[in-house]
Amino acid sequence: MNGLLLGILVYVVLQLVIGFVVSRSVKNENDYLLGGRSLGYPLAVFSIFATWFGAESCVGTAGAAYAEGLAGVRTDPFGYTLCLLVMGLFIAVPLYRLKLTTLADYFRVRFSPRVEKLTAVFLIPGSLFWAAAQIKAFGLILSSASSLKVETAIFLAAMVVIVYTVSGGLLADAWTDLLQGTILIIGLFFLIFSVFSYFGGISPTLAQIEPSRLNWLDYADDNIIHQGLVFLETWLVPITGSLVAQELVSRVLASRNQVIARRATLFAALCYLLIGLIPLCLGLIGFTLFPGLTEEEQILSVVARKFLPPSLYIVFTGALVSAILSTVDSALLACSALLSHNIIIPLWGNMRERTKLYLQRVTVVCMGIIAFILAIYGEGVYSLVEEASAFGTSGIFVAMILGLYSPLGNALSAKAAIITGAATWLVSHYLLGLDFSYVVSVICALLAYVMASKPNLSAKSPLYNTETLS
Repeated sequence: MNGLLLGILVYVVLQLVIGFVVSRSVKNENDYLLGGRSLGYPLAVFSIFATWFGAESCVGTAGAAYAEGLAGVRTDPFGYTLCLLVMGLFIAVPLYRLKLTTLADYFRVRFSPRVEKLTAVFLIPGSLFWAAAQIKAFGLILSSASSLKVETAIFLAAMVVIVYTVSGGLLADAWTDLLQGTILIIGLFFLIFSVFSYFGGISPTLAQIEPSRLNWLDYADDNIIHQGLVFLETWLVPITGSLVAQELVSRVLASRNQVIARRATLFAALCYLLIGLIPLCLGLIGFTLFPGLTEEEQILSVVARKFLPPSLYIVFTGALVSAILSTVDSALLACSALLSHNIIIPLWGNMRERTKLYLQRVTVVCMGIIAFILAIYGEGVYSLVEEASAFGTSGIFVAMILGLYSPLGNALSAKAAIITGAATWLVSHYLLGLDFSYVVSVICALLAYVMASKPNLSAKSPLYNTETLS
């Protein structure tokens, strides 16, 4: 057994052990989906950070910087940092005060049970395709580090994730996030300092970057309006799409109190920006060190192999794999929560807590099997991830923000926004081929919401009272 495979197996075993240990404290649905709302600062900050800062944030950002310079990495880490800042400043506290379990619960409280179910239906595909992509990525890494066939490696990856997600729920995920995030940060800092030492300091290292690759607005199109719309598109998808992601909302709701919910999200945003700049810098510098790579996303691995000793390279690679696993279990929990809590349980009627917990675990298994099938047989699953994130989220974002901060809105307006946003995105993206289709869907969803709304000035709910939300 080679050292890299051994390192991967060590991380996998740690994941399983943490899942089984934490499972002893899981007694009901609240424990399973929100960790009993017990996350303090360390767990909350690292869980929010690690849920978004996975292998893609490292490998993908470094690869994009290597291939296109700053023009290829406008949204990561910058876009996702803005997403976390908006969540912490404007959304975390009002959502936490409602004592929700999922984001779809908000749409039931503010609008109606039917809007709740509609929201859940539109949110599930994004998390499911995201889980499938991560499972496939882990399977490919496991296969390359061993003699296993790709299909066998993907199967093993899916089974590992399903087992520890079923056992420990969100609290197990939070503890593994803490472990993974710490090791990943240490590895990235050690790597960037090794590169700085190689060139003789920070300034000489940064001087290796070609000035032309620092152009943030590198568009070939001369049409200023079109440039602006495409630029807006690249920022809107990660920010608004992620703001309504159950994976992020669940961490906010799982915090011990509203103060931790807000501050942990803001601390996570700072961590995301600072740590996210490291893969960005490594990708820019890597273009000088290793020009002509056929696979741009290999640049981080190539730099790590050159500058890290073999033992630390194994640890670093294991941390990336572990980050993939963390992303998968977050996505599976999100799917399970939305399907069971917001769709099945309301249709079923009264259900004992023990039965709810059993149902949550069964749906995790079902979602894991579907994700495995998509990972094996789905073609272009990575491109589907971004499309699934854009599909339906524009209307949900519009309804959430206007529902929180204005008296406008009822069940009809929320449904109109969600359906119109999804429909206009499909038409503009697939039929018209617009490269700013998400911008169009947000505008249309906003118009649909306003046109179908009436100010609900007599409502007793403080949801849209900005004084109580501050």
